[in-house]
Amino acid sequence: MTGTHRWDVLLAVAAGGALGSLARYGLGTALPSPAGVATLLGNVVGCLALGALMAVLARQAPQPRLLRPFLGVGVLGGFTTFSTYVLDGLSAAYDGHLVAAFAYAAGSVLASLLAVVAGVAGARRMLDRPGRTA
Repeated sequence: MTGTHRWDVLLAVAAGGALGSLARYGLGTALPSPAGVATLLGNVVGCLALGALMAVLARQAPQPRLLRPFLGVGVLGGFTTFSTYVLDGLSAAYDGHLVAAFAYAAGSVLASLLAVVAGVAGARRMLDRPGRTA
C-alpha cells in the first residue's frame, strides 16, 4: 500500500480474517480431537476453496477489488492454520509417535496440494460447462 493507505482493503482483510478464524474455532470445537483432525480438515478444505477462488478470479474481468483480500487473504487465511499444523505434528513427535508425526506432516502437505489442484480443476470444469451463462 504505497503512498495512500487503502483502509477499505485493510478492513476487508480484517473482517474476512475474523470470520475465517471464527469458522476455524467452530470447526475445532465441533471436532475435538487430539490427533489434529480438525486442523487437517480445515487446511484441506481451505486449500480446496482457495484453489476454486483463484480459478474463478482468473476468469473474471474486471475482478471485484475487495473480493480476493476479503475471501482469499482474510476468510481462508484465517480459516487455515499453518502454525497449528506444525504444533500438532511436533506434539505427536514429542509424545514419541514419530511415524505418526511424519505421516501427519507429509500427509497434510500432500492433501493440501491435492485439494488446491482439485479446487482449481473443479471450478474450471464448472465454469466451462456448456450452457453456463455469465
